[in-house]
Amino acid sequence: MDFQQHFALLARYNQWMNQKLLEVSASLPAEALSAERGAFFGSILGTFNHLLVADTLWLKRLGASPDHATALQPLDAIPLPARLDQQLFADLAGLAERRQWLDAIIIAWVDGLRGHDLQDGWLVYHDTRGQPHRKSLAGVLAHLFNHQTHHRGQITTLLSQAGADVGVTDLAMLVPEQPLPV
Repeated sequence: MDFQQHFALLARYNQWMNQKLLEVSASLPAEALSAERGAFFGSILGTFNHLLVADTLWLKRLGASPDHATALQPLDAIPLPARLDQQLFADLAGLAERRQWLDAIIIAWVDGLRGHDLQDGWLVYHDTRGQPHRKSLAGVLAHLFNHQTHHRGQITTLLSQAGADVGVTDLAMLVPEQPLPV
């Protein structure tokens, strides 16, 4: 599996897990989703919002690069979040719509990347404090997906505490089967 295939798998896993968590979350009343649960971003909805905020920040940084501007142009239509704990959506329906839209953009963008983009590509950007950075594209992409996994793990725990079962969450579910050697 090369870099591009690896990140394409992670993009599809990202979409699959986000959709799965949104579907399970939809089975709970709105009060359960917004209830303070002692998590870093407070509630199930607060944690989902944080993921949207962080993904939007990173994708807008990537979209500012001429190498990625065309593929990430749809993000030009939405404002840059102001804070990492910003509540972009107060309801699950609006949040789910944005999440699905963003995941489709991520998949299309990653599918358009080539091995040399990932091996030799760089992202130059300023963080939320205005500090300049230059990081490898592959490293930033690994962070994007790892960050999602980290906070989805928190959401899974919060859903479990609310009495909802998420089921299987393993990446291995999306790793293609290969024929066994004879």
